[in-house]
Amino acid sequence: MTKLALELADSFKAVGVTTVYGDPVDVDGEKLLPVALAWYGFGAGEAEGEGDTSSKTVSGNGAGSGGGGGGFALPIGAYIKTREGLRFEPNIVSLVAVGIPFVWVVGKALSFVIRALKK
Repeated sequence: MTKLALELADSFKAVGVTTVYGDPVDVDGEKLLPVALAWYGFGAGEAEGEGDTSSKTVSGNGAGSGGGGGGFALPIGAYIKTREGLRFEPNIVSLVAVGIPFVWVVGKALSFVIRALKK
């Protein structure tokens, strides 16, 4: 299991653009190109042998390995090509889902500011 994280990253290099921009779809004579905000990450660890390994003490015969990864994609809308031209249509549900925590934080911050100004 040598350099697992590097091997995983190499295998996912081609995924980047197709994760953000999907394949074009033809719907009722209009071409749609879905767009998403996406990211992913991987990590791995390994230790072998006896003695000091990266300033960590390994006792006994020593052996170990580990790895993990994950990703996330949020559909933010689609580019729509019609006879009139190209336009971007946002995904309203995603905008609301992202906007609710933002509005909550702004509301909390404003309440603290108003309380501080009253004193």
